[in-house]
Amino acid sequence: MNVLVIKIGSNIITDHCGLNQQRISALASDISALHSTGYATVVVSSGAVAAGRSKLGIRGRITDINLKQAAAAVGQSSLVLAYERAFGSHGKKVAQVLLTRDTFSERKRYINAKSTLITLIDLDVIPIINENDTVSIDELKFGDNDRLAALVASMLDAGRLIILSDVDGLYTDDPRKDAQAVLIPTVTEITPELEAIAKGAGSISGTGGMYSKLIAAKMATQRGIVVNIVNGRRSDLLSNVLNGRVTGTEFVPTVKKYAARKGWIATGIRSTGTLSLDAGAVSALICACKSLLPSGITSLEGTFERGDAVYCVSPEGKRIAKGLVNYSHKELQSIIGLKTNQITTVLGYKYSDEVIHRDNMIIL
Repeated sequence: MNVLVIKIGSNIITDHCGLNQQRISALASDISALHSTGYATVVVSSGAVAAGRSKLGIRGRITDINLKQAAAAVGQSSLVLAYERAFGSHGKKVAQVLLTRDTFSERKRYINAKSTLITLIDLDVIPIINENDTVSIDELKFGDNDRLAALVASMLDAGRLIILSDVDGLYTDDPRKDAQAVLIPTVTEITPELEAIAKGAGSISGTGGMYSKLIAAKMATQRGIVVNIVNGRRSDLLSNVLNGRVTGTEFVPTVKKYAARKGWIATGIRSTGTLSLDAGAVSALICACKSLLPSGITSLEGTFERGDAVYCVSPEGKRIAKGLVNYSHKELQSIIGLKTNQITTVLGYKYSDEVIHRDNMIIL
């Protein structure tokens, strides 16, 4: 299944009057053409809050969470209706799918959501995905739909994620402030220097700027997904990207695709703690492809339970792996540095010799 995820930001499909129906129709036309050629197309779209803000007569960015949720509730129906009409004119069916952060953190919800999306794709329906702003709380929010798009692309093992921006791509500086800024056509590694370039504020309509798009690209390329950031206000841009024409900035995957479960560990579930390892344990994980034993752990941070995800860091503090622990932070605190045959003596029981089994671990 050749899955293509397209992220559309608020600033692409809204203006001072609310939803820009003309732009939505143009995008629907381009996306429908791709869908008709055989791409399993999924759209992640912002715009509900902006549409609701316009309908309610609210000016400027909304910072109050309750007011934002209310605006999302008012605007979401208008957003989906606009897409339904636009795609319907091309004979395409759409479905509204609203997700929260715990959809990706909890394994059962993750699998159910993935199954629903795959079923919609099999039915030749184009899912229109948005964050469920009306019920999301701070702990569950994605922060912006760029990251949501990366998570969806990872969930569906997409071949490509296209993020529509209000600029042509990633530049050496903000092109709206520096006339000498140059477009970067290809990125093979997202470095701290690139992240520093991309940092900046978003628009009134959106919650993310280029920095959030760069972080989304980093998440997706670490899952083996090609990412393109292109100007969403240009016509025929989607076909240009897929036909290999130079458009915007393309991010090259840094790894091969993970298996489904390891993909969920990599991008779906949030880390709740950190394990510091000695040099021997780092070598065992990276070079020998071994599981993590308690003897290789020097310290831990965070509060976690059995089955939660944690990061493993080197003596220098660099993240080298992420995995699901077999012991809680309280249990682990008692057996740090011990040999496996000492676990039962200390705890009175033993779940496993390994703190993190190799099958439940990804190397970063």
